[in-house]
Amino acid sequence: MGINSKTKRAYAKEPRWLAIIAMLATGLVYAALPSNLSVGPDWLLLAVMGALVTSTLISHRVGYHGADKIVGYMASGILTIALLWSLGLLVAAIPRHEINPKTLLLSAVALWVTNILVFALWYWRLDAGGPHEREKVPGHREGAFLFPQMNLGAISDPNWSPNFVDYLFLAFTTSTALSPTDTPALSRWAKILMMIQATVSLTVLALLAARAVNIL
Repeated sequence: MGINSKTKRAYAKEPRWLAIIAMLATGLVYAALPSNLSVGPDWLLLAVMGALVTSTLISHRVGYHGADKIVGYMASGILTIALLWSLGLLVAAIPRHEINPKTLLLSAVALWVTNILVFALWYWRLDAGGPHEREKVPGHREGAFLFPQMNLGAISDPNWSPNFVDYLFLAFTTSTALSPTDTPALSRWAKILMMIQATVSLTVLALLAARAVNIL
């Protein structure tokens, strides 16, 4: 009975809809940026994400997991480039006082939220080989991040495995605390990504603070 339960859990499908919502939400948030801080038309990134989401859903449904993974990496890469590009435009625009305070605040909030969603997607896609690989094994024993549940042993559910919400929380705390909180990074790639995310968040917050006290 225990073996059957573990086998059933080993091939349980991790829900993908939260990650899909995050991808589309990133496109929506990015569309809220002023035209001088975005790449191309306001609707472009959302349209690209919609096409990639459709592609990854079809690939996942028919069992082409390799294609699903590649399309997912493409989507996260495009989102990351768009985020860094807009952040660079914001940094360049503030000293010239081209953005009024209200627009600056809304733009900074949009980039800060985008930063969280983009890196949550990266963590979710890369940790322990991604969702497809994680769902093959009952329980989550090792990966790039040390979640608290991994240390609880028998007290916790032995079949516990992280899903997108766990990575979203990790990305949120990294952007707010600018450092790991309850989930330290173990692998080098995870540490590098967290450093990049914290730097983006710190840049946005520093620009807001500087503008608020009229330093720039």
